[in-house]
Amino acid sequence: MTKADLVEVIYEKVGLSKKEAKEIVEMIFSIMKETLKEGEKIKISGFGNFVVREKKPRRGRNPQTGEDLEISARRVLTFKASQLLKEYINSAETEEVSQ
Repeated sequence: MTKADLVEVIYEKVGLSKKEAKEIVEMIFSIMKETLKEGEKIKISGFGNFVVREKKPRRGRNPQTGEDLEISARRVLTFKASQLLKEYINSAETEEVSQ
């Protein structure tokens, strides 16, 4: 699913214009990006958690040359699905299999 698909679904289900639906989607993503940039966690009940983790610098190796190198410190985004979302996804699979 793409951002354009989300806009289309909101347009169809909520009844807003496509322009308004696009503005809402853009606003939600903008708020989420800014929140994550500040290092805050985003928890969406029944869906999951988005968390920014700090990774320390570490030693690594170039697999082509075998040369040792330093992998720099960085921030990584992780997502952990809620138990409800996991159950929903798995129940959809079992319904398809049983049909």
